[in-house]
Amino acid sequence: MIPNGVTVRRATLSEGDAIYSMICALEDTVIDRGAFDRIFQANLESELIGYFIAEMEQAPIGMGSVHIEGLIHHAALVAEIQEMFVYEPYRSLGVGKCLMEYLVEFAKSKGAIQLEVTSRNHPENAHRFYQKEGFE
Repeated sequence: MIPNGVTVRRATLSEGDAIYSMICALEDTVIDRGAFDRIFQANLESELIGYFIAEMEQAPIGMGSVHIEGLIHHAALVAEIQEMFVYEPYRSLGVGKCLMEYLVEFAKSKGAIQLEVTSRNHPENAHRFYQKEGFE
């Protein structure tokens, strides 16, 4: 369910500035912009990578990405949530859950048999969010 006033859609190259800012905030560092742009553009061209952006009143408030690859130990496609970020004022309002629904649907639409998540050790709130969404 989409929170009131929030829209979620596939991200495009035109959202590069917004997503770059969110990734820098997520990683708590300044990422090399040239490298980011090259990788972001290449990833957008992949059928097996999906970037989604959440907006409120046409302003970006969050994003998520899912990458799918064939893994021989599953003999199938497996999806992994690589990045997920929601700006602080919009957390705990259902924005992350909504982004998650889009990531899951994208993974299913591509035939992924499993969805995994990548998360660093120190953001305990992120861990609680993913556990609440059914991840271990």
